[in-house]
Amino acid sequence: MTDISQTQPTATHDWTSATARRRVRRRYAADRRLQLYGIAAIGTAVALLGVMFTTLIYAGYAAFTTTKVELGVFLDPEKIDKDNIRSANFRKIVRDAFLSHFPDVQGRTDKRNLSKILSSGAVYIVRDYVVRNPDKIGELVTISVPVSDPFDQLYKRIIPREIQALSSDRILLYRQLEHRDVLSVQRGVGVVKTTLFVDPAQVPKEGGVEAADYQRMINEAFRSFFLSEPSLSYREILSPSAAEALKNKVVANPELVGKTIEVNLPLSANYDNLLQKGEAKIRNPRFRSDKEFAWFDSLIQRGLISTPFTWELFFNADSRFPELAGLAGALSGSFLALLVCFLLSFPIGIATATYLEEFAPKNRITDFIEVNINNLAAVPSVVFGLLGLALFLNTFGMPRSAPLVGGMVLALMTLPTIIVATRAALKSVPPSIREAALGVGASKHQVMLHHVLPLAMPGILTGTIIGLAQALGETAPLLLIGMNAFIPSVENIGLTQPAMALPTQIFSWADSPERGFVSRTSAAIIVLLGFLVLMNLLAVYLRRRFEKKW
Repeated sequence: MTDISQTQPTATHDWTSATARRRVRRRYAADRRLQLYGIAAIGTAVALLGVMFTTLIYAGYAAFTTTKVELGVFLDPEKIDKDNIRSANFRKIVRDAFLSHFPDVQGRTDKRNLSKILSSGAVYIVRDYVVRNPDKIGELVTISVPVSDPFDQLYKRIIPREIQALSSDRILLYRQLEHRDVLSVQRGVGVVKTTLFVDPAQVPKEGGVEAADYQRMINEAFRSFFLSEPSLSYREILSPSAAEALKNKVVANPELVGKTIEVNLPLSANYDNLLQKGEAKIRNPRFRSDKEFAWFDSLIQRGLISTPFTWELFFNADSRFPELAGLAGALSGSFLALLVCFLLSFPIGIATATYLEEFAPKNRITDFIEVNINNLAAVPSVVFGLLGLALFLNTFGMPRSAPLVGGMVLALMTLPTIIVATRAALKSVPPSIREAALGVGASKHQVMLHHVLPLAMPGILTGTIIGLAQALGETAPLLLIGMNAFIPSVENIGLTQPAMALPTQIFSWADSPERGFVSRTSAAIIVLLGFLVLMNLLAVYLRRRFEKKW
């Protein structure tokens, strides 16, 4: 009888043990933590985007409206020749029309300051209106013209009428004087009670008390008022007449030399206002006088001021004056550059991707090309700008600042993106499509042109639009080829003419010192983001509209 060895059953894992339950709890806890990390990351990204858009909208909304004044202009036929309208003195016509609202204003200076309320472009707006409507000559017409940038910002409450004259560190010095109870008002003038030593060493032998260095005596006395040495001259705290007041006191009583005396020294205007009015404010330096506020307020009260939507932001070219500056030149330049970029990169990119994916033999050469194409997709855009500068401008001598060159540089940058996207779209087409076409007698070229490419086109278009959207927002390569020219008119924009692109326009406005360009810059960024969002939405739509599923 043969002994049959019986296999012992393998011990099973006890899932009810305390150790197993701890492992399960840890695993579930790790899953929950991972979900929380993901939610936190998404929340952070959404919050940052919200901050960005909120900041842009808050800073740029003002640029979408323009403060305008209704101007009643009499088109005097004696001053305007119908056969040569542009030769008329429209500057005087506009100035006289505006001054007619203020018959009480007299004097050359006041009239000049009053005219500064209007934008410098008001003259050209009236001129262009008459050129378009010559039949209006001899009539009284009402034309809305923009006000100058300071009053535009004032009406929109972006800038105040008064600004703080003293910084926080200056006010801190005032608080230290106030704490020592040495400030008072005497005869309507704020003064600081100062105990000082009339130092004989500061009184020269020649000239006597008349030539003494009283300012130095004041400086020595003032050091005791402050906890630390101030970073400003004491002359900013005291009136320029303080040293003269001390001098008069000592000259009247020469026996004070060598003694410690008390003297009330007058405060400067800003500190005097802070003492008597509780604030130290001065008129905003962007305005010449308080009369300008009264004149502008009278226009508001008469209902002559309005803030319509700024179509000029889209239809005006660039200008040195913020209230007149627009994006027409930048939009035209970007359109032409993207058109050149598309015409070059789209066919070349598709042809390259098709050859590499479907026809090229697999060897070291094609592997080397594929690796470099993938690497070029990650190269910084400034490198392509340097390449365009060296190749197109310096070597071939092509025109600087032209959309043709800008489009060629952007095409170099966009090509790798289109090639990679096209190859991925071609790979997504099922092999059965190729096999079926070949099975019915189609050549390899017919398979590609009639079957594979049409099915891959949604992915190809998506990659192309995303590449063009990336090119639309590029600034560095366009700056390097000089595509940031000042374009005051869009009449002569062409492929070989100097032009500006939307990103370089934003860069130019951001570098401008005028306050009005701050909102213009944010508005231009909003417009650029709007175009980018539309292009990405178009890419999503094309993919969903033409995508085939198997």
